[in-house]
Amino acid sequence: MAHKFTEEQLNSADRALLIQMILNLQDQSEALTKEVHDLNEKMQLMMEQLVLAKKDRFGRSSEKMDSPGQICFMEVDGNIVFFNEAEAVYDPDAPEPEDLELPKKRGRKRTGKRDEDLSGLDTNIITHYLSEKELIDEFGENGWKQLPDSISRRYKFVPARVEVDEHHIGVYSSKADGHIVRAPHPKGLLHGSPVSASLGAAVMNAKYVNAVPLYRLEKEFERYGLAITRQNMANWMIRLSEEYLALLYDYLHKLLYDFHVIQADETPCLVHRDGRPAGAKSYMWVYRSGCMRLEKQIILYEYQKTRNAAHPRKFLKDFKGICVTDGYQVYHTLEKEREDLKIAGCWVHCRRRFYDALETIPKQGRKGTIGYLVVKQIQAIYREEGKLLDLSPEERFRQRQVVVKPLVDALFVYLKQNEPKIQAKGKMREAFDYALNQERYLKVFLTDGDVPMDNNASERAIRGFTIGRKNWQMIDTIKGANASAVIYSIAETAKANGLKPFEYFEHLLHEIPEHMDDHNLSFLDDLLPWSPALPERIRKNK
Repeated sequence: MAHKFTEEQLNSADRALLIQMILNLQDQSEALTKEVHDLNEKMQLMMEQLVLAKKDRFGRSSEKMDSPGQICFMEVDGNIVFFNEAEAVYDPDAPEPEDLELPKKRGRKRTGKRDEDLSGLDTNIITHYLSEKELIDEFGENGWKQLPDSISRRYKFVPARVEVDEHHIGVYSSKADGHIVRAPHPKGLLHGSPVSASLGAAVMNAKYVNAVPLYRLEKEFERYGLAITRQNMANWMIRLSEEYLALLYDYLHKLLYDFHVIQADETPCLVHRDGRPAGAKSYMWVYRSGCMRLEKQIILYEYQKTRNAAHPRKFLKDFKGICVTDGYQVYHTLEKEREDLKIAGCWVHCRRRFYDALETIPKQGRKGTIGYLVVKQIQAIYREEGKLLDLSPEERFRQRQVVVKPLVDALFVYLKQNEPKIQAKGKMREAFDYALNQERYLKVFLTDGDVPMDNNASERAIRGFTIGRKNWQMIDTIKGANASAVIYSIAETAKANGLKPFEYFEHLLHEIPEHMDDHNLSFLDDLLPWSPALPERIRKNK
């Protein structure tokens, strides 16, 4: 316990003692001030983490600053919705749609093109006409003329069904020497397996497109009277992937090098039996062609045990051009190793950090803050960039120099001027550090009209896998992980090119087995997702 001096003692104390006492008090005050400051910083960081954790669990997923009419993810009218979504969004006064077909996407007008019916739906025309007797009774002899039909459309749903193709193959034996000949017949997909192209495609579509776990598929097949176990289906997926679909995957991998702009991302996954301790984290990497070029799209997954630079180094060894990433350091390492590779940054990741920092500030106090003005400036950059989407790469580059580049330059001037005002720790400091450290990468999109501002396209491409991952939590084996990478790649590539995944899988499983004895892979050109040789039934409604 500290000693307390009385007033009498202080009055009688000599000058040297008083000076020493004052100096000691100053030291103690400075120490306490520093301690309070450190505690305040820790408290601020804890409050930031608490606010962001609450936002991640219950808040909006959008980063828009002003979107009062936007419905939040898993939220309706401010209430979190889980199993009662139907009741939450039910509206008895909502009008019935006039038709159920997806609207055609608006694109550039093509001159000289006739109107076409691109619905792609089979239509059964059912006529309802009055008999001649009924007409005479109503109008008299020759007392009517027929007007254009009144058309009423009803959309009929035909549930899935399972049929058996039983192939009876003629077998003939020579009476002279006993040799046997069989009539020509389609080859089976897998030796000793009853799986067909359509059944294999159905499992792939359910699991890798619609994220249905195999155990649910097993129950669904039971309802159709089929005893197909999840082990059966897992084996089919691995074997069909290895024997057939991997050929197309490798072909697409080589074609990816023809693009001068690609995008990359990665997401963690768990593989149960990969030779490491339980719970060890693996990664599914995704590489895709640049999203600004829409005529041909390639999306490829690759499974790897780790997240180190060796994997993209090998995958991209023959790629020369620009790779858009989220700022992960391994890509910057690759850029330093090679003169023919340039890395572009992601503005969404930059914006997200400032947005998270703003979330830690009470809403009424955000407007006018440094972070608020930074986010508004980034929004202005996105707004001007959005006006250039329909331009050619060359014209987009020119317009970026005139309109977008000044906004980007102004933002970084503002960041550098205000960086000293930001406290040493916290979300706002992290946001500033990220933006300033990534400046050279964030400006790469200004140098090429084919480079997007962000890496959102890669994140969208990997979303199918992340949704599936939530349903089945982990992949059992490395072989299963590699098969998943191949099948996901083809599914996402099909979707990106406007194909129906089920029909495309079925077509591939019909065609590839017929070419297994070919001496080259040229037949794959007709199976590429943008090939004009593909049947029209595979293409989605425009």
